[in-house]
Amino acid sequence: MSPMTDRRRQVLEDMGIDVWLLRDSTGAAGSVAEVQPDDGGDVGDWNTLQTQVQACHRCSLSKSRTQTVFGSGNNHAELLLIGEAPGAEEDRQGLPFVGKAGKLLDAMLFSIGLQRDQVYICNVLKCRPPNNRNPQPAEVESCASFLSEQIDFIKPRVILALGKFAAQSLLQTEAPVYKMRESNKVLPGTDIPVVVTYHPASLLRNTEQKAQSWQDLCKVTQLLGTNAGD
Repeated sequence: MSPMTDRRRQVLEDMGIDVWLLRDSTGAAGSVAEVQPDDGGDVGDWNTLQTQVQACHRCSLSKSRTQTVFGSGNNHAELLLIGEAPGAEEDRQGLPFVGKAGKLLDAMLFSIGLQRDQVYICNVLKCRPPNNRNPQPAEVESCASFLSEQIDFIKPRVILALGKFAAQSLLQTEAPVYKMRESNKVLPGTDIPVVVTYHPASLLRNTEQKAQSWQDLCKVTQLLGTNAGD
């Protein structure tokens, strides 16, 4: 067994997940479809969008933020991860998913053979709600075009929705996470698969959800493997 596979196995054990390995189409254990950057999209358009987010005053969150959190990673990634909104540490650093939840997310990605620079990570909201309260409908509406433009630019093969709020916003439903996990979903108006899983912060509080989250990650890799040869 290679050192990389050993480390991946240890990550899964640390996550409290019974160890079993993914298989590729040839039946080889431990193989994950390689994510390749896609061509297309004008970097000027991306930079313009980022500048627009940084200067945004569409809602009252602009008054309380330290800075906006646009996102990070490969903006031509096949896998796009979308969370709810920045927290206090994200607001300070200007990056999504830092702190304990971010470390767990890194471990989740590593468990399927990916790193942050191979995916793109962002949130439904680009500014932190005060005291980490739930986003309000008007705030979501104000940010909606920014997220839509990010998705249009990245053109991901798969979206992983992290947590109830992100999944409900993307899929335009009020269903709980466990219900949304039960069936295959696509982003409305597109053919992009949306895999719903629990938010890393929720996994830190509810360790019994980790095995289900691992199943969701396996679904992601299967979708990427299915589409990799298209």
